[in-house]
Amino acid sequence: MDTADFKEIAAKMMGSRNTVVFTGAGMSTESGLSDFRSKDGMWNVQDPMELATTSAMRDSYEKFHAFYAERFGQMGEARPNEGHKILAKWESAGLVKCVITQNIDGLHAAAGSRAVHELHGSVGSVRCMDCGAGSTPEAFVVLKPCHACGGRLRPGVVLFGENLPPAALDASWNAAEEAGVLMVLGSSLQVSPANQMPAIAKRAGAMVVICNRDITPMDHLADFRSSDGIGSFLTKLDSHISL
Repeated sequence: MDTADFKEIAAKMMGSRNTVVFTGAGMSTESGLSDFRSKDGMWNVQDPMELATTSAMRDSYEKFHAFYAERFGQMGEARPNEGHKILAKWESAGLVKCVITQNIDGLHAAAGSRAVHELHGSVGSVRCMDCGAGSTPEAFVVLKPCHACGGRLRPGVVLFGENLPPAALDASWNAAEEAGVLMVLGSSLQVSPANQMPAIAKRAGAMVVICNRDITPMDHLADFRSSDGIGSFLTKLDSHISL
């Protein structure tokens, strides 16, 4: 992408003032967190299809707990990167309507973004497996039982075998349908149904921008496509935006 491309995207964002941002694991890797699918990703060390599942939670709780306790520790140490901060700044200025994220680390909120739809939940949310009573990440990590019924705790994330939260999904569909610009950052766009967001936005007339290190199945829908790092891409774009 050249300067003219960035200027065109910036002009569209400033004109519509209705940019919807869709983020995946690539957004978090720039804060030092592992993704799943890359050659250095978690699937090459541990298989989430065995550990991040409803069956593992019920039948192999020790392994399930160890997997997520480690993730809690990693995410607790992570800090928002420059990309997170730029998105929060744009939201505050009225350019970004919302962030739709597949990430569970809470870094968008930590950076200051307020309109965040967490499609896969968050490690900041913990509840009882049995009665559903809320608890804390700290209680989960140290294996405290539920304060209400004594049951085991689980992270408030979407496991393999569970549906996406309806409220977050509905809000995301609506945002994509109304977007002036849909910007995809760091998602492989391989997980259904969320990977249909670019198609929905495109059909509604939005400009679609994809920034991802590797190719995606939805690249043909993009008006602009970049393989830059997300922080670098957003910093370049930000330089052409007048707030």
